[in-house]
Amino acid sequence: MKIALIAHDHKKDDIVLLAREFTPFLSACQLMATGTTGRRLHDEAGLTVECLLSGPFGGDLQIGARLAVGDVDVVVFLRDPMTAQPHEPDINALVRACDVHNVPCATNLAGARILLRGLILQGCVHP
Repeated sequence: MKIALIAHDHKKDDIVLLAREFTPFLSACQLMATGTTGRRLHDEAGLTVECLLSGPFGGDLQIGARLAVGDVDVVVFLRDPMTAQPHEPDINALVRACDVHNVPCATNLAGARILLRGLILQGCVHP
């Protein structure tokens, strides 16, 4: 299972919390993340994560490109709806790509928990 993990600045603590909660499942997956998020997931949750560029520098686009060719199965993108993002077009393109390619995408903590629990219940762990 290839999972992309992304979090805006004000949501990075939440994604680390989520990762700690689901460490057994996530550690059996191939993880990729945008820059700072990936480093925090590695340092604070002990996960092996491929770190791409930071979102504002093209990380969202990198994940979108992988998604478009079938190299991403699930996206968890904890977005901060209360803060304007300078790379909003990239964010919208990534979420749109999830819809176009029928890739599950959770954009808040509650949705992410439901999505990850569902994957666990479906036995979607391929170590």
